[in-house]
Amino acid sequence: MRTQRVADAIATRIEKLILEGALRPGEKLASERELAQRLDVSRPSLREALEKLVDRGLLKPSRGGTSVAEFLLPVMMPLANLYRDHQNAAQDYLEFRQWVEAQAARMAAERATQVDRDAIRDCLGDMRKAHKSTDPAREAQADVNLHVLIYEASHNFIVLHVMRALSELLRNNVFFNRENLYKRPGVREMLLKQHIEIGEAVITGNPAIAEEAARSHITFVFGAVEDIQRDSKRLACSISRVGRNDFLAGR
Repeated sequence: MRTQRVADAIATRIEKLILEGALRPGEKLASERELAQRLDVSRPSLREALEKLVDRGLLKPSRGGTSVAEFLLPVMMPLANLYRDHQNAAQDYLEFRQWVEAQAARMAAERATQVDRDAIRDCLGDMRKAHKSTDPAREAQADVNLHVLIYEASHNFIVLHVMRALSELLRNNVFFNRENLYKRPGVREMLLKQHIEIGEAVITGNPAIAEEAARSHITFVFGAVEDIQRDSKRLACSISRVGRNDFLAGR
């Protein structure tokens, strides 16, 4: 009975860390031996706890060890495949994000702890460095990192897990190519300014400014993505005209 209670306690603790976002989908846990030592529990109790969480779909065992399950992936991947070939996917995604980002930023400004604020401040520093490096991939990654930190600072578990999963699709350019966004003239400077405004509003605890800054930011991104898509279609049309001779007789 004692072993059972210990196993339940371990499972509850790990489950709480997953719920709070401290342990993230895809992350590998320490080895069974190391984890048992760190938690000061027996390996049989730990093993039983891990098995419980595997059964609940929260952990995933493999030959290389145990990882946090990407439990939203079975839902997200079929959606991603649908979105990938849907011309309105980016617009729908950004429209949804505008609703969520505005409220998440407001909640973050109201609820952020000092730990949250320090993390956001550090991320803004990384964004400034990435901007100076003129590396679109690095800037795009810092962009995603800041938004995830704001979801965490909102202290709403549903927002955190759903938006983090959607952020993974964004990392893989399912909705649009983020690096192309940063390559567009004038966009990098505006995005940096907007991200700093959102982050500082959260850090200083100003909900109204944080909400409006987040909403304006997504509106700007929405317009930039539409411009990129429109320019891409125009270029494709021009290229097809150049190659028209391939379809004509006697050429």
